[in-house]
Amino acid sequence: MNKASDVLEILSKVKAALQRRGSKTIAGLGRTFRALDSYDGNKKVDSSEFNVGLRENGVELTQAESDALLTYFDKDGDGCVNFDEFLVGIRGELNERRKDIVLKAFLKFDKDCSGAITADDLSGVYRVDMHPKFKSGEMTEEEIFNEFLTNFGDKNKDGTVTKQEWLEYYAAVSANIDNDDHFILLMRNAWQLD
Repeated sequence: MNKASDVLEILSKVKAALQRRGSKTIAGLGRTFRALDSYDGNKKVDSSEFNVGLRENGVELTQAESDALLTYFDKDGDGCVNFDEFLVGIRGELNERRKDIVLKAFLKFDKDCSGAITADDLSGVYRVDMHPKFKSGEMTEEEIFNEFLTNFGDKNKDGTVTKQEWLEYYAAVSANIDNDDHFILLMRNAWQLD
């Protein structure tokens, strides 16, 4: 059951069922996820919640299909699906327009073209002098740069954000925005891109 084609077939079945129920937009998918997570409200869905929740939303899967799909969605390997994983799983990866602008932002920061963003790359591109914790003396420039990297996908906290980590981070952000033009405008404004 773990063949990629089998999981993609299951995913297609789930998407079709959710769309029939009106879960096409972020708001609709949010309602679906909250319904899946209704048992304990921890913003994560475990195997039991996932299977029952899908059934309650009109998606009929076997336990094996449900487990295979949960494993497919579970990018951080914790045995659960969080909202971002769910959205990316249902909405899919970045389309070409979105990916292009996300990579443009990545290249703005990857000054040495190493394929990763480091604290050194951030110097001169990301200014900390207006950061409230820098102004108050609570954090140093290096601490702020490391926090920035962690916030933008440095999952293993090695002080770098790889292109893949950056793309995964923005796939989750993108999944929360229905309109391509709006997403691109947000990226252009946030990172002052041409």
